[in-house]
Amino acid sequence: MKKIFLSLAALALVASVYSCRETTKENAEDTAESVQVDADNALDNAGEAMDNAADATGEALEDAGDAVEQAADNTEEAVKDATDGQ
Repeated sequence: MKKIFLSLAALALVASVYSCRETTKENAEDTAESVQVDADNALDNAGEAMDNAADATGEALEDAGDAVEQAADNTEEAVKDATDGQ
């Protein structure tokens, strides 16, 4: 009886170690997948931020160009007014 009890205990110990190893392996795989998803999301967000920054820079350059044109027009008109259109 004692041998049977010890055999069952040993079998239970082996089963628990084996199942923990599988659980750990599954957890490691889940963690690796989660890290992959997080990295992909971070790259997507960084790409979107770069696109937004490029768009904003383009718009700022267009606004600056418009301001330079307006300043040139105003200067031309001021010169004409100062010289009485001559």
